Amino acid sequence: MAAQPEGTPCWADAMFTDVEGAKRFYGDVLGWTFGEAASEFGNYTQAYSGGKAVAAVVPPMPGQEGQESRSAWYLYFASPDVAATAAKIRDAGGQMLMEPAQVGDFGSMLLAKDPGGVAFGVWQAGSHEGFEKRGEPGAFTWAEVFTREPAKSDAFFPAVFPYKVKRMESDEVDYKLFNLGDDPVMGRMTMTDDFPPEVPPFIGVYFAVDDCDAVVAKVAKHGGVLRFGPMDSPFGRFAAFTDPQGAAFSVIDMTTTVGDMPKISDAS
Repeated sequence: MAAQPEGTPCWADAMFTDVEGAKRFYGDVLGWTFGEAASEFGNYTQAYSGGKAVAAVVPPMPGQEGQESRSAWYLYFASPDVAATAAKIRDAGGQMLMEPAQVGDFGSMLLAKDPGGVAFGVWQAGSHEGFEKRGEPGAFTWAEVFTREPAKSDAFFPAVFPYKVKRMESDEVDYKLFNLGDDPVMGRMTMTDDFPPEVPPFIGVYFAVDDCDAVVAKVAKHGGVLRFGPMDSPFGRFAAFTDPQGAAFSVIDMTTTVGDMPKISDAS
């Protein structure tokens, strides 16, 4: 598998105080299995679906164990040069959370926020090229920026990555698409008053599933919280949750579609 084109969502991970609890939850909800913890890299533990790497979980870094921290999924975007991407982030008004760093022979990474506070990662592939499976049950399939300052995100992400911004024509929601060429790779949704003020802006990750309603039942069984849905759409039947440790994620059954696809136009 070749390294992904610049700006492609290429990896996802999350930090959990209770890693074993996270493994049990996602193991049952998404069918993941887990590899051995890499002690030399902070017990970073990869998750697999059908034997292919799809995500990772990690405990807090040494010294952070007692701090109050909100578990959250981080989405990483591919870059051919993480240092050059860091410069673009700064030039576009973003904030660096973690400067570019080498991760063994796996690759290099950084963590940052856009000017509206949306956190994300950047990955320059070495031996680890990212998702080994996507768009199939158990694997990442879509992402959406949820922000209270949409104009900032709409300007920032295309300044850092080679995105073309498109608009979904709708009277009900303010929704943009970030495309690489003709292919949409991420959406952007304005956070409404439905989101409590204490919920920070974030990138929501979607994992594909065979049966959305079955996943809803499993999440409830394991102490997760249903935040939205299940709902039918032209893209699939989907639902949004927070897991027992507070990390937000969504699932979508892309085989169950209802309604006509919305019209997409160039963003003005």
